[in-house]
Amino acid sequence: MLRTKKKQENRMVQLIPSPDAVMQILKRTGAFREGHFIYPNGKHSPHYFQMPLAFRYYDTARVLAVALSRKFRLEKDISSQLPKISVISPSSGGIPVAFGVRDALNAEQIYWAEQEHGERQFRQYVNQGEVNPCIIVDDIIRSGHAIEETAELVKSLGARVIGCGAIVRFDTAPSEIEGVPVKSLIDFDVRMYESDQQCADCKSGANPEHVRF
Repeated sequence: MLRTKKKQENRMVQLIPSPDAVMQILKRTGAFREGHFIYPNGKHSPHYFQMPLAFRYYDTARVLAVALSRKFRLEKDISSQLPKISVISPSSGGIPVAFGVRDALNAEQIYWAEQEHGERQFRQYVNQGEVNPCIIVDDIIRSGHAIEETAELVKSLGARVIGCGAIVRFDTAPSEIEGVPVKSLIDFDVRMYESDQQCADCKSGANPEHVRF
């Protein structure tokens, strides 16, 4: 029995695409670009992620969501509680990921939060004790603030966070939330420059493109 379970786990790992394969998907769909970009906060970067572009195609959206779901299914605390778990997105960008992961895990509930008046709130009306043990998922984790705020929101409603993850996690973001490891398909070595003077592309004279998060 133990040997059979181990074989199943090994097969699950083999079915998860490599970071290189995931990056190829993001490049092919335009969700990852290289160049000279200036973000709304004034920081410069040689790379830009626009994750919704990968999720506009059903096939690529399903590949990415199913791959992330397999990482969660390997966790005993999650697999043992299926299907009675919630999948939660901390923002609108993570909603396609949340629906894909919920579908792959056959999870019972799905919720999404958004920021209103400077405060993270659920879009749906949710009562105390209604939320199952939850997995919080997003398309990309840059700073981790949105997921941390959502974890606090979940706790305030009496639920427990049993999983966190995203398609891409910047290596400057937290590696765990509430003691739970953050799962990702890519851990990205982020390069951000605070000013023109620090930016290598500015020094080389490359024209910048202003982008949004």
